[in-house]
Amino acid sequence: MWWSRAIAAIAILLASCGFQLRGSGTYPFSSIYVNAPTSPPITSELNRSLASSTSAKIAGSAAAAEVVLEVPVVVDDKDVLSLSTAGSVREYQLVKRVQFRLHDKNGIDWMPAGEIVVRRSYTFNETQVLARDLQEQRLLREMQTDAVQQIIRRLQSARKPA
Repeated sequence: MWWSRAIAAIAILLASCGFQLRGSGTYPFSSIYVNAPTSPPITSELNRSLASSTSAKIAGSAAAAEVVLEVPVVVDDKDVLSLSTAGSVREYQLVKRVQFRLHDKNGIDWMPAGEIVVRRSYTFNETQVLARDLQEQRLLREMQTDAVQQIIRRLQSARKPA
């Protein structure tokens, strides 16, 4: 009987793939201020994500924070990907560009300026304009969430300047 348990335990150990939950992030700073004047939705989502996933505190002002996350540019674009034989649009591509920079109170960079580009495409049907408009808005929200999560992950690689 004990050998069947041992075989089962060995089988479980051999079959494991090493999956591990992400857990909370660790950052080299103790407090952060998010400054995204052109996009209040990005500011609130970044603050919410940082507050829930880190031990770093969200500061109320740049002067009270150890580092400042600047998000000067957030751009949403919509490009035509394909046309039908009649010349009407069949497929669009949505593009969200988010530029960011992490620096301290003195303006010294903790991380080089970066840009995140998120792309999504969707088909367009003239008979379902309202549904496609809702789909486009949903895709834009998901793209914003993806961009925020990428920024959060990049903040973990920030280094205090020497």
